[in-house]
Amino acid sequence: MSSEPSDVVSLLSHRVPDLGALELLLAVARHGSLGRAAREVGITQPAASSRIRSMERQLGVALVDRSPRGSRLTDAGALVTDWARRIVEAAEAFDAGVQALRGRRDSRLRVAASMTIAEYLLPGWLIALRAERPDTAVSLLAGNSTVVAERLLGGEADLGFVEGLAVPEGLDGAVIAHDRLAVVAAPSHPWARRGRALDPAELAATPLVLRERGSGTRQVLDAALAGYGGLAQPLLELASTTAVKAAAVSGAGPAVLSELAVAEELASRRLVAVPVAGVLLRRDLRAVWPTGHRPTGPARDLLSLTRSGG
Repeated sequence: MSSEPSDVVSLLSHRVPDLGALELLLAVARHGSLGRAAREVGITQPAASSRIRSMERQLGVALVDRSPRGSRLTDAGALVTDWARRIVEAAEAFDAGVQALRGRRDSRLRVAASMTIAEYLLPGWLIALRAERPDTAVSLLAGNSTVVAERLLGGEADLGFVEGLAVPEGLDGAVIAHDRLAVVAAPSHPWARRGRALDPAELAATPLVLRERGSGTRQVLDAALAGYGGLAQPLLELASTTAVKAAAVSGAGPAVLSELAVAEELASRRLVAVPVAGVLLRRDLRAVWPTGHRPTGPARDLLSLTRSGG
């Protein structure tokens, strides 16, 4: 019966000395001294002697003759050294190739982020990343949470950020921040002058200026008002936070947006926050990546910055 490939690898690993032992043998061949060879590879002479004896037992042949005048390869040791040199050279080529791949990977970072995070949080994180990795070129795709998931699953992004209720299917994630949604209206709108909190049923029944379906903002709002008859047909349905905000400022109608997105407009009174009673418009902001593929390289560093407040 033929062995499975994993069995072959296991047997080979038991028959062939490890790279450290082969490098030690090559050092003995160069210096003719076990002590000098030990110093070159950074171990003690007793440890080097023990490693050579272990390799001899593993191979079943004597490799080194030891004497007061130094250490000399046996005939078998000279032959094994020739083979060892080829193995070590192949390992060095392998290491150089992997480093080149890692360098190519680390030279770029593709980020996909939903609108609020892309506009109000990512710029600060990317500036901090630039200080740590000045040679990494970063490309950013801004879209709704559904688009971010599609980009990650299609291999078009290395790390994503979403604002929805849960981690999209096929992705793993971590909560990096929290956000609240605010109902806002222009100062001229009746809601801006009312003396009491808005009832959730009234909010649900009112045509609003909204983000499109698939956005994290829309998902949270749909879930929050599902028990109040669901959202009315939107007054306007727009594909960016900036567009929704501009429509609300112009007086087109009330809107629901992240507090991050409307902080400046609320401070300048171009928009007024309308309190809503009995409904929680809070959401988690998440970093996401394909299931089973933890971020590495620049993506890992960016994820770390988001968690440290960088």
